[in-house]
Order: sequence, then C-alpha cells, then structure tokens
Amino acid sequence: MTQAVFPWRAGNRFQLLIDGEQFFPRMIAAIDAAHRQVELELYLVEAGSCANRLVDCLCRAAQRGVEVRCLFDAFGSQRFGARLSGQLRRAGVQLRLYNLIDWRHGVRNLYRDHRKLLLVDQALAWVGGAGATDDFWLPEQAASRWHELMVELAGPAVADWQTLFERQWQACVEAHDWRPYIRPLEHLPPRPLPGAGLGRVAYADSRQHRDILRSLLRTLGHARGRIWLATPYFLPSWRVRKALRKAARRGVDVRLLLSGRLTDHGPVRFAGQRYYPRLLKSGVRIFEYQPRFLHLKAVLVDDWVSIGSCNFDHWTLRFNLEANLEALDPGLTAALASSFESDFAASREITHDDWLARPLGMRLSQRLWGWLDRLVVNLLDRWR
Repeated sequence: MTQAVFPWRAGNRFQLLIDGEQFFPRMIAAIDAAHRQVELELYLVEAGSCANRLVDCLCRAAQRGVEVRCLFDAFGSQRFGARLSGQLRRAGVQLRLYNLIDWRHGVRNLYRDHRKLLLVDQALAWVGGAGATDDFWLPEQAASRWHELMVELAGPAVADWQTLFERQWQACVEAHDWRPYIRPLEHLPPRPLPGAGLGRVAYADSRQHRDILRSLLRTLGHARGRIWLATPYFLPSWRVRKALRKAARRGVDVRLLLSGRLTDHGPVRFAGQRYYPRLLKSGVRIFEYQPRFLHLKAVLVDDWVSIGSCNFDHWTLRFNLEANLEALDPGLTAALASSFESDFAASREITHDDWLARPLGMRLSQRLWGWLDRLVVNLLDRWR
C-alpha cells in the first residue's frame, strides 16, 4: 500500500448494529447473497454455535464459486479447532493465520491481529469489535452475553477497507508477517465539517500507531461539548489520560463507559482502576456497565465517531493490528449517542466518595495488578 493514511470519503451509508442478534444475521445473509468474493478478518474465533453458523455460510459461498478468504489471528483462533478449519479448506475457502505461535519467537508472540472486518463483493463492509464466539451470538438465544457494536457500511470507503485487508493478506505469506513495514506518517488528513456519509479508515499496526492514536488525540484536544469513550480494558496511555483530564477541566462533558465486575479479565480491570482518582478529581465521570460484559470500543467527541477494534490502551498500541471507522455522519453520531445514553442508564457511576469507600480487598487487588502492569510496561519500554 503506497499511502500511509486513508483520506475522508463522502457518499457512504452507515448503520449502527447493537449486539450479535442484530449484526450476525445481517452478516450471514450478506455472505449467503455474495456473488464474487468474501473476506473475513478476525481475532477471536472459537468453535461453537456461532462459529458453526458462520463456517456453514462461508462454505456455501465457496461451493457456489465465490472467492472466500479468511484471515484469523493464530492465537485468538486456537480454540477454533481442526474440524472447522478442515471444513473451510475442503469447501475451497482460503484460510491464513497471522503470526503462528512459536516459543522461539519470544516477545514476538505478543504481536496479534486484533481487527474485525467482513467485506462482501467489494460493496459492503462490517467493522467493529466482535469475534465469532458464542459470547457474541448464540443463534438460539434472544440476547448475547457480551455487549458489542458493529457498523455496516456501503460506499467509497469500502475500497479503503479492501486495501487494508489486501495488504495484510499478502503480509501473511511474507517473512516477519508479525511486524509488517508501513512508512511513517507525515500528516493526518484535514478534518472536514460534518456531513452525511463522511467516513475514513483509521488503523494501527505493530510497528507504528500514529494514525489511529494521533487522530484520537487531535480530536480530544479540539473537543468542545462532549467526549464519551467506551472500552472494556481501561489501560490508556498517559497522553490519552492527560487529554481527558484537560478536556474535563475546560468544561467538556467527559464520560468513560467501562466494564464492571462482569469482565473476562479481572486483573486488567483492577489495574486500570488505579487511574480513577486523578480522572475523577479533574471532573471526568466514570460509569461501570452492569448488565453483562461490555466489550465494545467506541468514542464520540462532539460530532466525531470512532468505532472498531482498538481499545486505545498501551497494550493495543504496542502489539496489535487495529482498525477503526471514523465518521462525521449525523445519523451515525445520533445512533451512537443514543446507544451511549442507554448504556449510561444501565451503569453504576463511580464517584470520588465511592473510590474512597472501596473495600480493602479491592484496594489490595488494584495495588497489586497496577504495580504489575507498570512493571511490565517499563520492561517493554526498555526492550523497545
């Protein structure tokens, strides 16, 4: 890919889809209707009802002559299994794995493909944070276990998502696919005024992250009305934390929507809670989602939307391939704002008094996991 940054594209159509029961049936229907090609790039893929349904429709597409390519992360798909992999390959699906696990690679095993992307006939795309597991969708159940968002899009921006996939597909047959080279960025594209259908691809790879991170930081720095940020794993870089505190002090409505006690990584939650005091003192409001595990990754800054795979944490920005849709589309902005408002209402707001009154066991866990996180991050900084 010759260009390092994707531009803003007008003329797109976006639809926000909330939870697996909304987006998986639409994705499967699109694959069943595909005429020419299907591309699927996922991190988490596990055997179960969801994966079975997905594999069946991919195989049907391949058997009727559609070119089907799947790019799965080698670590995230460890529980996918030989049976389903074999079923895909026998049907004619091309399957590649990103960064095979090898103990001789050492730290290089930490580099992962965390993107979530479905492309159909170079005309439709689905972008977000979902994997193919029963936590995201059980066909026989009305509600998914994990709360997630995907965006369905059509229009000129689909070609850029296709370019991003093609580049990584080719990288997985080259040496050092775990760290593909992309030349450093020179400039982010100027941000246009909001308009129907405006969107762009923002991405990160395992060598440079200035596109997706710099775009977020620039937008946080120019926020005037609101910053609403949702992430399941709250371990933000110091620059992101600083930008959030500064925005809150200048009167911006800054709210964090984070996972509560229902999480798949309790130690990560405890480690991230050590950032609560300074944020709360600066005026940042913190909400912990209660009904189930909150897995979505989304940011709403005034009219600007970013939805995708990136958690904006220091682990993501060291090791992962990530991709987010950025948009300035009024319809998508309104839909995401409505989703945030519903989730805030289903959350417990953490106040400074709550923080001071937390039990001893939580204090010890926060101190232990926070210390371990700092230790590992410092070691990694020295290694880099």
